Amino acid sequence: MAIEKKTIRLLILEDSQNEAERLVSLFRNAGRATRVHRVTSSDDLAEALQQSWDLLIAAPSSENLDPGEAISAIRRQAKDIPVIQLVADNDSDSITEALALGAQDALPQGEDERLVLVANRELANLDERRARRAAEVALREAEKRCQLLLDSSVDAITYVHDGMHIYANRAYLQMFGYEDADELEGMPMIDLIGNTDQGKFKDFLKSYQGSEGGVELTCAGVKANGQSFEARMSFSPATYDGEPCIQVVIRAETDNAELEEKLREISSQDLVTGLFNRNHFLELLDDAAERAVNAGQPSSLAYVRIDHYPTLLADVGLAGIDLLLADLANLLRAHFPSDAQLARFGDDVFSVLQPGITPEQSADSLQVLLKKVESYLFDVAGRTVQTTLTIGVAGINETTVKAQEVIDRAHRCADELKDGNAVKLYSPADELAAAASRGNMLAMLQHALETNAFRLLFQPIISLRGDSNEYYEVLLRLLNAQGEEVPPAEFLGAARDAGLGEKIDRWVILNSIKLLADHRAKGHNTCLFIHLSSASLQDQTLLPWLSVALKAARLPSDALAFQINEPDAIAYLKQAKALTQGLTELHCKVALSQFGCALNPFNTLKHLSVDFVKVDGSFSQDLASAESQEALKTLLASLHAQAKLTIVPFVESASVLATLWQAGVNYIQGYYLQGPSQSMDYDFSAGDE
Repeated sequence: MAIEKKTIRLLILEDSQNEAERLVSLFRNAGRATRVHRVTSSDDLAEALQQSWDLLIAAPSSENLDPGEAISAIRRQAKDIPVIQLVADNDSDSITEALALGAQDALPQGEDERLVLVANRELANLDERRARRAAEVALREAEKRCQLLLDSSVDAITYVHDGMHIYANRAYLQMFGYEDADELEGMPMIDLIGNTDQGKFKDFLKSYQGSEGGVELTCAGVKANGQSFEARMSFSPATYDGEPCIQVVIRAETDNAELEEKLREISSQDLVTGLFNRNHFLELLDDAAERAVNAGQPSSLAYVRIDHYPTLLADVGLAGIDLLLADLANLLRAHFPSDAQLARFGDDVFSVLQPGITPEQSADSLQVLLKKVESYLFDVAGRTVQTTLTIGVAGINETTVKAQEVIDRAHRCADELKDGNAVKLYSPADELAAAASRGNMLAMLQHALETNAFRLLFQPIISLRGDSNEYYEVLLRLLNAQGEEVPPAEFLGAARDAGLGEKIDRWVILNSIKLLADHRAKGHNTCLFIHLSSASLQDQTLLPWLSVALKAARLPSDALAFQINEPDAIAYLKQAKALTQGLTELHCKVALSQFGCALNPFNTLKHLSVDFVKVDGSFSQDLASAESQEALKTLLASLHAQAKLTIVPFVESASVLATLWQAGVNYIQGYYLQGPSQSMDYDFSAGDE
């Protein structure tokens, strides 16, 4: 299936509603889903600019708002909204003026293909600018985090440029016995090397190539009090404040088991909250999955996301958000039992692994947590801040193969809680719905079966011979996540390949029976034609199941006509023969559709108990020629000689009615009469007047 492009948010400055709608259609026809607002005044634009937009297309002129003023308003508010100015002609002065005002491009009105190309270019440029800004923000935050890592590292780290210290962390200062980094700034590093090793150190720096990483040197270090020690130094290229330099990591040559343990502990921690970090938590999750599979111990994973995190970050800043995160981490520690394993899983996400309990068992505790956080007053640098949480929960059990799947499930549950401040537990039905919403055809079919999400349509079959019965053909439709119909050829083929044909047929039969019973209770003498797939032809349990279903609905058997297509009947002739005989014994009607395309169609017909024969649509789609008319008349005459009632589909115009009447057709069907509808509302009495 085609990959959908993201929806573009489009502003249109155009006085004509019709022209604005034409522009929208232009983009939609080009495959761009579009959300549109038509600007009607300067105040309207000011209000619209409170939201995010991707593009403004301005007409050459507007009585409501001058395009130049609109561009100026966008620039005043520092909005990154590309503007495409349409001009009345290809006058170079008009184009230059528009570009000078700040439009990204200007082109003659009516050049639709060029407009779409220019718009796609500007949208791509906008995406790149947004991505760059996001990357710059991420880089600044990463730099701050890196600085925090350097400052808090148990390893002694310094940065050296031209042999001089330009930065040293606390561990480095402590190692050499200095109180303040200012004491080292500008001091040659060689001054901290023992006299006997200074020559070796100086030669090493001269020969060191900045492209080399992980090069080590062992020599004597000298503390501020003159005490010396053996130090193992690791050199690697780096940058500090944008300047190229050398990073030196020094580890004292000692068997300090306590220090090593502290290092391992810190490597598994998030520096801001003191909780486990993401990498360590993933290891814990793998261990839990192994316990679930091998020992049968379940666990519950909660994906805990802070609501409106970007707004909070913008409001209190990076330092303030760290304070809030630390307080929230303490609140989580106090809430969960001691065996719960907590981690900061992302910038705005905590994760909680509770061994020995299922998601259902954790639900009440998580609801309590929501209320605690909602009512908690966070103190951020003297300011009071409040927030809420969104929590998705998934379980780890003996069927868990990959721990990452559990995180994905909990994550999706959290994403589905649009309003926040809520808990959602994962269920397999959610997984199916999620896959269906992503366009997975098999998942869409299974989800439709489980949630009754198929749609039934009804198209009338009209008698040309005065039959007073009301006939409708039942047509099945599948809707995707956007509410659009999936072409029947796509989903029916997928259903057949996946072995779902039998289940879908029974769904159609049951729901048709329910609707038909209600419809007949209103006084209608209605019969429904229901398709049977090749799977149902081979299903020996269909007839007894159908008998029970009809009795339960208190519906006469002849209110249903089961329709088999000719290709399936040929492929499974023995099964089709048994099924049509059984349907006849139940007093159900039987129809054979797509008839007349086989080399010897009447050979198939003589083996089947059939009441109606619907000729293939190709016979009715080309009745302009005398040869086609004669072929249809000959076919119908042979069918009538065998006492078969005939149906001609795809009747699209009145011009063929006379031909069909003369040919003796019993029933007709097609858009000329009525297209498929969700209601059985055709007026069958109209033809009698």
